[in-house]
Amino acid sequence: MDIPMIFILLILNVGKRFKDDNMKAVVINETCKAEDLKVSEIEIPKIKPNWVLVKVKSFGINRSEIILREYEADEDYINLPIVPGIECVGEIIDENNSKFNKGDLVIGLMGGMGRSFNGSYEEYTLLPEKNVFKVNEKIKNNLSIEEIASIPETYFTAYGSLFESLNLKENETILIRGGTSTVGLAACKLAKAKRSTVIATSRKKENIKNLLENGADYGIIDDENLKKEIDKICPNGVDKILELIGPETMEDSMKVLKKHGICCVTGILGGIEYINQFDPIKYIPNGKCLTSFFSNYPNQEIIDNIFNMIIDNHIKTKISKVYTSLEDIKKAHKLMETNKAQGKIVFKIA
Repeated sequence: MDIPMIFILLILNVGKRFKDDNMKAVVINETCKAEDLKVSEIEIPKIKPNWVLVKVKSFGINRSEIILREYEADEDYINLPIVPGIECVGEIIDENNSKFNKGDLVIGLMGGMGRSFNGSYEEYTLLPEKNVFKVNEKIKNNLSIEEIASIPETYFTAYGSLFESLNLKENETILIRGGTSTVGLAACKLAKAKRSTVIATSRKKENIKNLLENGADYGIIDDENLKKEIDKICPNGVDKILELIGPETMEDSMKVLKKHGICCVTGILGGIEYINQFDPIKYIPNGKCLTSFFSNYPNQEIIDNIFNMIIDNHIKTKISKVYTSLEDIKKAHKLMETNKAQGKIVFKIA
């Protein structure tokens, strides 16, 4: 029996509707290796109050996403299954009575992205309005999508560490420990734009040139002779320290800090997150200050200030690699694991 054409069209339209309701995403259900990452098809998220739907155009890869995949996904506070990704650049698809307009170019950043709710490793992401920030015309006219995507988390962390936690001033000397990380390189550039003297470290001699090319006045090998080399430059110690290696080297860093100086612990590149039985009297020398920076609370003013500083000072972001397909997520994670990227790894998917 022949099927009427109207029913054929109806079946085709229903099939298209269901297909169009789905999207590609990288979903993790448990801790895994980079080679275990894969692209799945899941439903495009439904809008809800105080959230906006964003079509992801580009996003950067961050160390915290490697940590999530390797071991943090086992923690109770991770809402598995989860789409990783703590930042993105995209277009507002459904503004949902928010302050945004459909078609606005925006940045999504932090606030639980990729941990409490699905993040940026997907074609569409549903984000809380409070963690979405408009990209203004000045930014769009001066930077490409890939450049914009390379900035939010990396430069927000560097900017917040330098100017909120360390209160870095002109003509002060800062030691950036872990300088060849993406945050370290960003911090070198921002500190130099502030007209500070920048000392940055790497554990490998071949990376010193990269530090000097990205704003450092001095590049030093991070080994047992670090204090001796710092003393040659600053006999009384440095004014400020950005500690990106973390608790592993924090006590050592405090030894090269001048009296009334400040050390900010921001990273955990050394792989150690905590100091067991931490004794502040033992670990913090008299007259020296210890602080930290937690990058979970961005706002529009800070985002605008960061981009203004980058554009006005002609700062070029360091992009290591641009991938154009979610299918390359394995390659991206493996590249970050090698610690050889020496710049931001970015995806441009739309």
